[in-house]
Amino acid sequence: MRKATQVLPKITLKQLSVFVSIYQTGSTSRASEELHLSQSAVSSALSELESRLQMPLFERVGRRLNQHPNAHAIYVQAQAILGQALTLEHYHKHQAGQIHIGASTTIGNYVLPPLLAELYQALPNANINTYIANTQEVVAEVEQLNIDIALVEGMPRPTDMKAIEQREWRTDALIVFAKRDSQWLKDKVAYNDRDNCYELSMEQLAQLPLLVREAGSGTRQIIDEQLLKYLPDAHIIMAIQQSEAIKHMVSADIGLGCLSQYVIEPELAAGTLVQVKVAGIDLSRTWWLVWHKARHQSPIWQMFIDILTSE
Repeated sequence: MRKATQVLPKITLKQLSVFVSIYQTGSTSRASEELHLSQSAVSSALSELESRLQMPLFERVGRRLNQHPNAHAIYVQAQAILGQALTLEHYHKHQAGQIHIGASTTIGNYVLPPLLAELYQALPNANINTYIANTQEVVAEVEQLNIDIALVEGMPRPTDMKAIEQREWRTDALIVFAKRDSQWLKDKVAYNDRDNCYELSMEQLAQLPLLVREAGSGTRQIIDEQLLKYLPDAHIIMAIQQSEAIKHMVSADIGLGCLSQYVIEPELAAGTLVQVKVAGIDLSRTWWLVWHKARHQSPIWQMFIDILTSE
């Protein structure tokens, strides 16, 4: 008796590539330009994929395509499949490997560079791409399978906890700081000559102008959870996306700032900025490694993990 012939799936990488491009660009015309295919070929590939899946992926409103609720889950799986196919295709061409690393702002600007130098030292021909943004934005890229691994300052809090792996990595501390001889502190609060810092109560800090990072950043998350909840009447005069901008504004004596010790370490050492210790406040935090469980873990990925965990 003859065995039944196994029917292979009819979904193709071309169909998945077309779908991902349409999902990312929002139209078949832009997808056709990106993939160098005719618009009819793009539309046909999308129709074939929807037919094979027996579900719509986009809702057609006139000439516009709106994402169907089904689309996101298929997009995540398609990205994983295409990523693995790309790794297989380029395995021999790029033996050193390629990796896309995400980092939240403080880590990306102040901690990631020496780690990348170590990775390049081990693999001089490595193909490394980086994406630096706030924690919320970086974790979103991990969920979209656009990043192999991310280093973030805030609690990751992905929308799909089961799909995301997160591991504690390092500890850090935020520091409230001011310009030396600041108008806001000089002759108003105690200065500790031994520790080179001002010492304030929470009530005193609540009366002073404070510059903080924007909502969505890991730094702001800690400020909200471990500082501002004790200071409901705190005088926040500005929320800013860049740590460097906060540092320069504090140097101009616009107000006090609160940033990672890594950001203001040189200025503290030089004495141009000074720490402001607030009684009863602990601003320590955990940094996290985050990756999607469906993302291919290549040899370079494992080497980078080894570098991170040997620190």
